[in-house]
Amino acid sequence: MTPYKNPALPVEDRVTDLLGRMTLEEKAGLMCHGRMFPGSGAELVTERHLTHFAMMHVPSPAEMAEWNNTVQDLAAGTRLGIPVTFSSDPRHGFAGNPATAHTGGGFSPGPEPIGLAASDDPGLVERFAAMAGRELRAVGIRLALHPMADLATEPRWARISGTFGEDAGRAARMVAAYIRGMQGAGVACMVKHFPGGGPQAAGEDPHFSYGRHQAYPGANLDYHLRPFAAAFAAGVSQLMPCYAIPTGSGLAEVGANFNHDVITGLARGRFGFDGVVCTDFNALTGFEIPGVLSLPPRNWGVEHLPVPDQLAMMLEAGVDQLGGETRPELLTELVGAGRVPESRLDVSVRRLLREKFRLGLFENPYADPDAAKRLVGGPEHRSLGREAQRRSLVWLTGGPRGARTLYVENVDPDVAARYGQVADRPEDADLAVIRLTAPYEPREGLLESHFHAGSLEFPAAELDRLRAVAAKVAAAFCVHLDRPAVLTGLVPVADRMLADFGAADEVVLDALLGRAPVDGVLPFDLPSSMRAVRESREDVPFDTRDPLFTAGHPGASARKSSTSGPASSRNSSK
Repeated sequence: MTPYKNPALPVEDRVTDLLGRMTLEEKAGLMCHGRMFPGSGAELVTERHLTHFAMMHVPSPAEMAEWNNTVQDLAAGTRLGIPVTFSSDPRHGFAGNPATAHTGGGFSPGPEPIGLAASDDPGLVERFAAMAGRELRAVGIRLALHPMADLATEPRWARISGTFGEDAGRAARMVAAYIRGMQGAGVACMVKHFPGGGPQAAGEDPHFSYGRHQAYPGANLDYHLRPFAAAFAAGVSQLMPCYAIPTGSGLAEVGANFNHDVITGLARGRFGFDGVVCTDFNALTGFEIPGVLSLPPRNWGVEHLPVPDQLAMMLEAGVDQLGGETRPELLTELVGAGRVPESRLDVSVRRLLREKFRLGLFENPYADPDAAKRLVGGPEHRSLGREAQRRSLVWLTGGPRGARTLYVENVDPDVAARYGQVADRPEDADLAVIRLTAPYEPREGLLESHFHAGSLEFPAAELDRLRAVAAKVAAAFCVHLDRPAVLTGLVPVADRMLADFGAADEVVLDALLGRAPVDGVLPFDLPSSMRAVRESREDVPFDTRDPLFTAGHPGASARKSSTSGPASSRNSSK
C-alpha cells in the first residue's frame, strides 16, 4: 500500500506523499472543476486528469449512483487513482435554472432556501440540509455548490430565492445551520458568492454583462459579510467568489474571482479561511453546448487582458480551482512560461487533496445503486420536505376557512378535487384559489429567460383580470415569492392571501382551507411601489419607504434583529 492510501496515516502526511508523486499536468487537472452529463466526459478523467465535476442533468437515483461508479472506476485506472469529486447546485427545491438550480432526479423537495428562512427555525433548516445531504451522498454527489450567504437587500435581484433573506442575523443563523446539517451528512459545502452577491446595481445579475457592477451607496459591505463570517465559524469547507465588481465598496474594482482584496485580503486574511476557493463557473473562459448555448466568460473588469494574464491574476488573488474550466493546459502553459512557479500550484493542490481525503473518497468513492433507489425520495424524506414547505408558508392577509366548491388557477384540478367540487367558472364556486408567480419582466435568451428580473409590479391587464375574478367570488391568492412583489393593487380585493416559497398544491390547499397551521414569517420586506424600490439603496436592508409588509410579518416583533447603525436604519434619508 502506498503511504497516501494508508488511512492510518494523518491526512497531511497522506497529502504530502501524494503531492510529491504528481506531475505538473496532474496538478493542473486537479485545479479544474468541470461540468459533466451522465454518459459523457470520460476523456476528461483519463486524458486531461480532471477529478472534479459539477453534475448537470441527474437521472434517477440508481442511474446516477451507477454513473458515479463508472467514473470512479475510470479514475481508479489512472496512474495515481485519484477519485472524482462530484458536485451539484441545489436539487431539493422547485426552482429550475440551468445556471443556478435543478429539479428532477427523484430528490425530496422542500421550499427554496428563502422559504427555509421564512420558517425562522434553524433546527428545521439543519434537519432539512442533513436530509438533502444524505440523498446527495447516496447518489455519489459529495460537494454542494451551496448555500448562498448573499443578502436580499436589492429587491429586484433574480437570485433572491436562493438566499436566506434580508436580515443578516437571521441569514447567519440559517447559513450556519445549513452547513452543519449538510457537512454533518458527509457532503462538503461551498458557500457563495463572497463577499456578498446581493447588492447588485439596479438588481441586474452578473451572469450578464449589464449586471457586472455591484453598488454600495450605503457603505454597507460589513453587513453583507456577516453571514459569511457565520459560515466560516461553522467550518464551511469551500468558498466561491461572485462574478461582480464590488463597485464603491472600497475593494479593488475587478470581479471578485480576480480580486486579491476579496480573496486574500478578506477571506484568507480577515477571516482566516484556509479552505478551497473555487471561482464561479466560467469566469475565465466561456461555455458552449454546440447548437444549444454559447456563453462568454464572466471576466468582469479584466475583459481587456489576455487569458494568461487573467489566470495569473486569479492565482495571485488566492484562487485554488477554476470553476467550469476543462483546459488544464492554461495552467501548465503559465508555469512553463515562468509566469507562475509550480510551487504556487502546490499550495492549491494541497487544499484540494486534503478535501478528498477528509471526505473519505480514497477509502470508498462508490455509491450503492439499490440503496440510493430506496433512500432518495423515500417516505420519511418526502415527509420532512413537506413539513419544511408547510413551515415556510406566510399569511399576508386574512386566514383559513373551508369551502365546498373551488375555482382554481395554476392548481392541479385533480388535486383540488380532493378538497371540494371544482367549478369551471369563478361565479359557480364558493372560493377561487389562484396561485401566482411574483411579477417579472421576461427577458430574451435561453439563459436570461430563467432569471426573473425587472419590475416587481403586476402588469395592469393581469391586475385587472385578477380583480375581476375577485369581484365574482371570494378569492384566495397564493403568491410564489421567488423575490419580493408589489402587491399593493391586489391586497384590497383578496379574501385571503398567502405567500409561498416553493410548495406543492396540497400544502397550499391545506393551509388556505384550514387543514394545516401556517406559522412562517416574511424573510424580507414587500415594497409598496416600484418608486420606493428605485429610490432604495442596493446594499442597505429594509430601505424601501413605507413597505406594504415588513420582514417578520405576521410575527409580533418585526425583525431587524441584526440591523444597527445609520447605514441600515429604516427609511433613512436617500
